[in-house]
Amino acid sequence: MATKKVTVTEDNLHPKTHPVRKDFWMTYSKPVIYIGGALILLMGAWFGYKKLVKEPKEQKAAEMIFPAEFLFDKMAVTGFTKDSVNTVLNGGVNEGVPVTGLLKIMNNYSGTAAANRATYMTGASYLHIKSFDKAIKYLKEFDANGATQVDIKRNILLGHAYAELKKTDDALSAYKKAAALNDKDEAFTTDALIMAAAYAESVGKPKDAIELYQKVKNNYPSAQAVQSGDVDKNLAKLGVLN
Repeated sequence: MATKKVTVTEDNLHPKTHPVRKDFWMTYSKPVIYIGGALILLMGAWFGYKKLVKEPKEQKAAEMIFPAEFLFDKMAVTGFTKDSVNTVLNGGVNEGVPVTGLLKIMNNYSGTAAANRATYMTGASYLHIKSFDKAIKYLKEFDANGATQVDIKRNILLGHAYAELKKTDDALSAYKKAAALNDKDEAFTTDALIMAAAYAESVGKPKDAIELYQKVKNNYPSAQAVQSGDVDKNLAKLGVLN
């Protein structure tokens, strides 16, 4: 059967010879233009928000939190006292320097990196003054944003708070979570495993304790607790002889 030859000409391609294509454009041109315009406006609005609102807000929050953060770091070394914790949380004066409280920073600068850090420090501060429910509230709200060492520390503090409230299962779960966050970080992970194992042993959960001690021994043979024989001693107390 012969094939009909079709010659492509300007007339073939012109919209007037293709009413369907023309009708489509006439029907949808305005919506397409409107959608495109809306996206441009949204991009412009976001750029304006970022430059005129978000970035200045982040910078202001970072400036405001510095004195409280400085005092918190100092307490982490020298010890937490009620007066210092009160200043960190509610504001005051530290060595002649005005301190904006972490609670105010979280309220006034929500959504900023500084406010997020404030939630961690607030939780830790409440833990040190034995306000365990508040400590749990703020530590759970904190977002570590993938920083596993910080997240390990946060979960250990959560474990401490739950343990103080006699919430045994929650405490052990928090300690175990701390130990499972980054198995490549030997220093932090072995500490978390040993803490979880010791807690499990103390609350009458020997199987959990054995499993956790064995994990330290098998996965981190160069860890100080393994090299010193402490892990073997703890396993021996639990009836595991190697």
